[in-house]
Amino acid sequence: MISIVADEIDAYAAAHTTPPPDYLQELAAETRATLQSPQMLTGTIEGRFLELLVYALGAKRVLELGTYSGYSSLSMAAGLPEGGHIDTCEFDETHAEVARRHIAASPYADRITVHLGPALETIEQLEGEFDFVFVDADKVNYLNYYEALLPRLAPGGLMAFDNTLWSGSVIDESDDSESTQAIREVNDHLVSDPRVTVAMLSVRDGVTLVRQNS
Repeated sequence: MISIVADEIDAYAAAHTTPPPDYLQELAAETRATLQSPQMLTGTIEGRFLELLVYALGAKRVLELGTYSGYSSLSMAAGLPEGGHIDTCEFDETHAEVARRHIAASPYADRITVHLGPALETIEQLEGEFDFVFVDADKVNYLNYYEALLPRLAPGGLMAFDNTLWSGSVIDESDDSESTQAIREVNDHLVSDPRVTVAMLSVRDGVTLVRQNS
C-alpha cells in the first residue's frame, strides 16, 4: 500500500496519537512477521480513530467485514459501552485463527465473535440492526455489502468503508484492475445516493463515513 500522506507527516501523526496497548503491539509484530500482506494491518492511527468512533456513537452492536489478524476488532472493542459486542467476519482460516488467539488473550475476549466464511452469508445469518459497520473486506463486493447493510443500520448509526482512496489508484486512469474499478464504483455510488450523507477522509488509505438520511 502506497501512503497517501507523506511519511514524515504520517510519523508525526502517529507520534501524537495515544500508543496502542501491549497486546495490540504484540499482535502487530506477529502480523508483520508471519502473515502475508502485512500492509493490511490497521495500525495505530486508524485503530484509535475506529475506537473513538465507536465510543462517540455509544455503539453497542458493531459489525466488521474483514477481520484480518484482529487489530481493528480489538481497537473498536476498547470503545464499546458496557454490554457492547462486535461480530467480525473473516474468509481466510489462517487470519481467523490468529485473530481468535489474540482476542482470547486480550481484555475483550467476551466482546468479540469471529465468524469464518463469506461475509454476505454471515450477514444473512445475523439478526437485527447495527450501530456501527466497518467494511474492510474484498473490494469487489463493497457495493454488495453496502446494499445489504444499509437497511440494517440502526437510527443514528454509521458505516465506514476502508481503502476508498486505494493508494491513489482511484485517480490513476491507467489502472483498470477489478479492485480499483470496484472502489471507484462504490465511491461514485455513495456520493450520488440520496439515501445517505458521506464524507471521504484521507485517513491512512482513505476511510469513507456514511450515515443514513432521516
